[in-house]
Amino acid sequence: MQNQNSNRKNDFIYGRNAVTEALLKTPSRINKILISKNVTNDTKINEIIDLAKKNSVIFQFAPKERFAQYNNVANQGVIAFVSPVSYTDLYEFLNTPKDGYSRVIILDGIEDPHNLGAIIRTAACAGFDAVIIPSRRNAQVNATVEKTSAGAINHIPLIQVNSLSNAIDKLKDNDYWIIAADAHGKDNYFDIDYTDMNFALVMGGEETGVSKTNIKKSDFIVKIPMLRNFNSLNVSNAACAIIYESLRQDITKARKK
Repeated sequence: MQNQNSNRKNDFIYGRNAVTEALLKTPSRINKILISKNVTNDTKINEIIDLAKKNSVIFQFAPKERFAQYNNVANQGVIAFVSPVSYTDLYEFLNTPKDGYSRVIILDGIEDPHNLGAIIRTAACAGFDAVIIPSRRNAQVNATVEKTSAGAINHIPLIQVNSLSNAIDKLKDNDYWIIAADAHGKDNYFDIDYTDMNFALVMGGEETGVSKTNIKKSDFIVKIPMLRNFNSLNVSNAACAIIYESLRQDITKARKK
């Protein structure tokens, strides 16, 4: 099956790290790069120019007036116009051989693109195999997500599905355990043994949490203990805690062998 593309209205990325990562990993996505004339004597900008030349990517220097319409984002004097990000097909992903046990994260109703970008970055850094998002009622990959992820979207497969419920069923059919994070979970997140199994971690929206349907489909429901009378952690912080607990367990177990 063919990869799906996002329906982004503003197909551009901004910021020196995000543009550099795109040039390193997916230069064919870049149609043109705009560089501010005011930042040409900069090491990172010079690296972008060198990479653009190496990959035959068009770039041009522009006056600050050209960047006026992008003043609402921290563009750092560089903007790249790109083709939409390619999503990996779920069935292709499941049929691709993995190196050891597989770990993915499912995002159920994440609305803030900053949270989406931060979670993608954490998942990529921790060696997760994919990030799964629904095509509706969830933030989609846009310029803010690419910037917040610091280019991590180029380092981990992104899977977009029409139905998270169906995707979870498919994962379960392929020997994945489903672990949902919920404030009313039975177990503390650090009491679960994440080693020696394929698992999908489900993180819910900032206000609504994981949907009841997906909670019912989960094999484990975990919580992060709150020591003060406060609602919960930001979803990207919560995801980071659980993701890195699973990595800590893997590293600890490997050292004992």
